[in-house]
Order: sequence, then structure tokens, then C-alpha cells
Amino acid sequence: MADWEIRPASTADVDAVAELRAVVLRADLERLGRYDDQRVRQRLRDGFAPAYTWVVEVGGAFAGCVALRPGADGHWLEHFYLAPHLQGSGIGTAVLRELLDRCDRDGTLVRLNVLQGSPARRLYERHGFTLESEDPVDVFMVRLPNPTEAPGTSTAQP
Repeated sequence: MADWEIRPASTADVDAVAELRAVVLRADLERLGRYDDQRVRQRLRDGFAPAYTWVVEVGGAFAGCVALRPGADGHWLEHFYLAPHLQGSGIGTAVLRELLDRCDRDGTLVRLNVLQGSPARRLYERHGFTLESEDPVDVFMVRLPNPTEAPGTSTAQP
């Protein structure tokens, strides 16, 4: 696995994140008949919240992003995208583990949604997410905090 780090996002990151979103989601959205070249980017721009977003860097270069937005009864894991050439390298797993360790320490439930048929669902299931509900486009998942996880097992602090 390459060396990686996460840093707080800023408003200057929105275009890179929107572009990465379009690349990463394209195949799944096309399969679902929902890909629109402009809309996929604009939806990210409309909901981008730098205060809850981190940028993943590998070798000092932009490689991905993830958001952990507070919700009514926990956090929403959103906008978790990693450059295609880095997928499967262990970086996504390490980033997710770091965020989930933080939520476990805080006793915080985490929710997310993933597109139907997305291979990312397997990653989330391996980390304790279970099906909450689904519709023809989205699968909504939830993960209860695991207070038995050992703190301090990660390499970066969000």
C-alpha cells in the first residue's frame, strides 16, 4: 500500500472532488440509466461541505476524498471516492478504518448509501455495515459503533 494521508478539505478542492466523482460513479450510474455528465458534478458542488470533508493524498497528490457529516442520530459517510488506479490498493480500507475507529471511540452510529450493484458495497459490509433499506437506485446501510475496537491502530487523524 502506498503512503497516504488525509487533510481537511477546502472550498478550493470542490472541482477536483466533483471531477473524481464523475469518473468513479460513471459506470454504476450508466448501468442504472442515471448518468448525466453535468448533473453528476453539480450534485457534488451543491452539497460540498468542506467542514466535514477530507482529501486523501498519496505522495502529496490529490487521490480521493471522504466526508463524515453529522446527522440526527450519528454520522453520514458520504463522497467516498478514490482514484481508480488506487482502488484495490488498501488505501480505501485504511481511510475507512480510520474514520470508523474515530466513530467507535465516540460511540457514533454511521450511515451511508451506495448505488445498487456497486462493488463498494462489499467494502462496507466487511467493515460492519448492514442493510437498512433500499430502492431501485440506492442501498442504505448502517453501522453501529463497536466500542471493543482498539484505539490507536490507524496512521492518520481526521
